[in-house]
Amino acid sequence: MQRIILTLFVTCSMLGGMAHAANQHPTDLAGIKVLDLKTAQSVALADNPNMEAARARIEQARARVLQAAASWWPSLDLSGSGTRQRLSDTNYQYNKLLANTLMPGISVDQTDENYSAGLQATWVLFDGFYRTFREQQAAYDEQSNAAALVDSQRLLVNSVAEAFLNAQLAQTYIDIAQADETFYNRQLEDAQNRYDVGAGPWGDILNIKVQVNSAKTSRIRSQREFEAAKYGLAGLMGVADAALPAHIRLESLDKEYATPATKQKAEILIKEALAARPDIRQLEMQIKQAEAARGMAKAPFYPTVRVAGALEGSREGDMGLSSEDFGNSIGVNMSWNLYAGGADKARLAESEQVKREAVYTLAGLRNSVAAEIRQYLAMLAAAEEQVRLQRESVKLVQENRDLAQNEYEAGEASLVRLNEAQRDLTTTYGRLAQALVSYQLQRQRLLAATGRNLTGLKISDKK
Repeated sequence: MQRIILTLFVTCSMLGGMAHAANQHPTDLAGIKVLDLKTAQSVALADNPNMEAARARIEQARARVLQAAASWWPSLDLSGSGTRQRLSDTNYQYNKLLANTLMPGISVDQTDENYSAGLQATWVLFDGFYRTFREQQAAYDEQSNAAALVDSQRLLVNSVAEAFLNAQLAQTYIDIAQADETFYNRQLEDAQNRYDVGAGPWGDILNIKVQVNSAKTSRIRSQREFEAAKYGLAGLMGVADAALPAHIRLESLDKEYATPATKQKAEILIKEALAARPDIRQLEMQIKQAEAARGMAKAPFYPTVRVAGALEGSREGDMGLSSEDFGNSIGVNMSWNLYAGGADKARLAESEQVKREAVYTLAGLRNSVAAEIRQYLAMLAAAEEQVRLQRESVKLVQENRDLAQNEYEAGEASLVRLNEAQRDLTTTYGRLAQALVSYQLQRQRLLAATGRNLTGLKISDKK
């Protein structure tokens, strides 16, 4: 009966899990026309399958806590048996002869039936504190897995930011190439008109057509890069088939984004990171797990005390057991292993080294966090300076291109000078876009390093 109940419980649990999985619908992207970074990050937190796997690990750890707590309670076992035995003719005749010889008049049956039932209870009173440390270890494991989920979310949000910004840069390159193509198409139309009235050379038309084709080539290359970047972004977001809907356009890169001078102190950020980073909390919980494992390893050095009671009955001939067929017993037993070849001491030594490893791993992570923050602060400051310089360069190159265009249209400068000025403008716009994206990348990396990149995001509460 117990096995049947257990089977039914497992089956229902599996069906419940399947139904839950079937009810988990991905985020509907139909209403999104322009995708911004925060929306992409929130969708990834809700739909990325790795987050669901991390949540499943938390549920496993929570179940292990319940398993550890169950060991404090007594166990109760119900048993029953029924046997039917038929002797061979030879054994039956032998038993019959023996019975008549020893006790004349006693009948012997060739077929015999025996039935028994029992109820046994066992309760561990003392086990060297093994259960205490096992429960602690399970609780710390649950907390460690919860911290691991948050850390997975932190890393995912940072990965989405990098994929989004790289895709945004490719999209900006497309816009720059289109603007370059539009400019040369207008120049081509003007050159064609001048040639038609005999005021312009055919060489200018050929030269401008080459520039138009070059702009088209840049646009096509950027479109392919943008398409590839979108696949990576969609995969991180958990979009089906890793393909964003065709109607979605990424938010345009804000070329006027303010980049204030970095005034954050590395020491303050490091202190905040050491308090907030979930991977540090995860390692701290692993150290506590190792401490609990050490306590479990010491348990064999103590005796184990149990109390056991049993109610047992048996009957021959039929299964109708009555109270007269039952007897009972109760007792206390103690067991204490005095020598096991040094295995207990070896397990204790192993547990101490596990803790030692975790402590040094945490120390290494703390150093890595400090290095990351100092590195990203320096790179953020450099990115700020690059944005400032590129913005100044854009103004200068824009003015130079406009001057070259006016001189060319007035017949005072050659097409070569205009082409050079336009190439400089296109290149400078690309460098400005790259500097802005680099600034945003370093900003996102610094937020991830300090453990603050989840602030303000909608985090799914799926279980």
